Amino acid sequence: MPRDVHVTGNEMRERAHLEKMHIRLLAVAAGFGVLFGAVAVRLSFATIFSPMAPEQRQIAPQVPEIPKIDPKGSLASALSLPQVHRAMIVDRNGQALAVSLPVAQIYANPRELMDPEDVAKKLKSVLPQLDEAETVRRLSMQKQFVYLARNITLQQELAINNFGIPGIYFEAGERRHYPLGIVASQIMGGVDIDDHGIAGVERYFDKRLNSERIPLKLSLDVRVQSVVREELAKAKDEFQAIGACAIVMDVRTGELVAMVSLPDYDANDFAHASADARFNRAVTGMYEPGSTFKLQTAAMALQLGVAHPWDRFSSIPIHIGRFTIADMKSDHFTPWLTLTEVMAYSSNPAAAHMALDVGAVRQRDWLRNMGFFAPVPVELPEAGRPIVPAQRNWGISTVMTVGFGHGVAEPPLAIVRGTAATVNGGVLVKPTLLDRDDPSDEASTARDAAPASLVRVADDGGTGDGTAEAPKVVTPEGTQVLSPETSALLRRILRLDVTLGTGKTAESPGYFVGGKTGTAEKIGPHGGYLKHVNIAAFTSIFPMNAPRYAVYVMLDSPKATPATHGWTTAAWNAAPTVSKIITRVGPMLQIFPDTEHTAQIDAQMEIPLRPAVPRGMRALGPGNDPGDPRRLVEEEKAQKKHAAEAAREGGRTAVLPASAEQPLRPSSSVRRG
Repeated sequence: MPRDVHVTGNEMRERAHLEKMHIRLLAVAAGFGVLFGAVAVRLSFATIFSPMAPEQRQIAPQVPEIPKIDPKGSLASALSLPQVHRAMIVDRNGQALAVSLPVAQIYANPRELMDPEDVAKKLKSVLPQLDEAETVRRLSMQKQFVYLARNITLQQELAINNFGIPGIYFEAGERRHYPLGIVASQIMGGVDIDDHGIAGVERYFDKRLNSERIPLKLSLDVRVQSVVREELAKAKDEFQAIGACAIVMDVRTGELVAMVSLPDYDANDFAHASADARFNRAVTGMYEPGSTFKLQTAAMALQLGVAHPWDRFSSIPIHIGRFTIADMKSDHFTPWLTLTEVMAYSSNPAAAHMALDVGAVRQRDWLRNMGFFAPVPVELPEAGRPIVPAQRNWGISTVMTVGFGHGVAEPPLAIVRGTAATVNGGVLVKPTLLDRDDPSDEASTARDAAPASLVRVADDGGTGDGTAEAPKVVTPEGTQVLSPETSALLRRILRLDVTLGTGKTAESPGYFVGGKTGTAEKIGPHGGYLKHVNIAAFTSIFPMNAPRYAVYVMLDSPKATPATHGWTTAAWNAAPTVSKIITRVGPMLQIFPDTEHTAQIDAQMEIPLRPAVPRGMRALGPGNDPGDPRRLVEEEKAQKKHAAEAAREGGRTAVLPASAEQPLRPSSSVRRG
């Protein structure tokens, strides 16, 4: 075969092989084209037409979850941010009292910085309060970590991050904020730089606030709190008092609806508040209760059967040693007063006689059982311990002075707690700052529990005819310290103090206020009482025909004004302040004045100033006064003499005087004559 023909055949075979390879390459290219086309289509749908949301695990480290806010929810739910750890604190209606806001801390690694001066200048442009010279010094240190600023806002963090400065870093943090500022500042307390509670409920509930995200709901009502603070501040300014406090408490549950201490401070500026402003006079301050304590003297005398409303007690001044127990003004009552008159006119000698009839042992036991020997069990670490005499010093003079509120020092909340027990059926409840879930409907909690005669039903919660629904009975939980019968009698006696006694200025029409005035001379810095410098207080309950709330007001060292005619006693300053508070907060608590049935309710609550002595009973009084201190002093001397003689004869030496360990008068001496 010729050579040219052979070459042509090879070329043809090579050409055929190349064509086959081209076809294969085209097939592979087409396959890749289809594959890339599918990927492109998929990416187009994933990024343009129907983008897919990133998984939470992919973005959680960089972007916090956006909170879902219910437009119909409360402010508390709106501010519950997922990137903060410390729980909110809210009042009983969900109003935010304390929230943690997301912030950032900025720090740097100086070894990664090229130009500290330039970095400091840029940071200064975003953080005006930054000390530029100090920042340059820090950035020039041979360290790997230095803090530059704390608690910067997220907007400032973003602005600094946009500079793109190597070596500048951020760490997430949170800052406690109190939206209402001065409202309940001593109750809120504060936190330190690491967000740990250092005072108030922030400290008491520190572990709970840092471990649970659910808001801590307090029993406070900021509306009532604000009104109480406003009225108390007016009284403090009007009477130029150096301090004041006020408390509103539910006598059935112990819930504290308001607690104010003045002076106070902005809770957002806790670190710069003065010690006097941070001092919570309601639980930390110790004050002689004055005549408000006569309520306890009357309560124990009645409960123990030592005295009755018709028994009479001497109001003649008592001379014991170099001291004299007397009344400020006695020209408006007789030398012998019934128990009801003792309370209405607030006689010191008569109350002293009543206390002597009870005796030292039973008096101490009563006060201990009523909680007056221990700190008030409330959720505040600042709750102080009362100041009471030692048992060995509890002699005749102590029995008498304690009987009318001198010689012991108690926090105001202890007085409120004791007052509540005398009117709520005799139960000693535990005061609390926590909201206790009421079994009734949320919208009508306070309304349903209020007495029917004092309730005006709202259009959206009533029966439609303007009548009140039957009130739900809430039984107080706690220790039974008085019988319901004694409690009912004390309610009438306390009401009498406002209608005919020293507490007339506390009356608020339609609210049937009951209470007890109390004025105690203040103890000076070097001991001894300061004449004409008083602690004026009024402890009250409303409505007295169906007790619901206790209201207490105390003014420290009030001054006289022309309107008080030179007086600085509680009847002229604390009592009228209570009246103003009750008038304003009553409707907020869904208790409205009932002026239509005033005569009927007053008739039900009436008790005579001088009750008649029942047949067959011999009343205490002239010729039958077992609490006469002169006789008791003689008995005490005789017992001491007997003990000394027994010691000399080798007999028992453990005999104690009656004033220290034995009842000063057996209760049988008031029995039938």
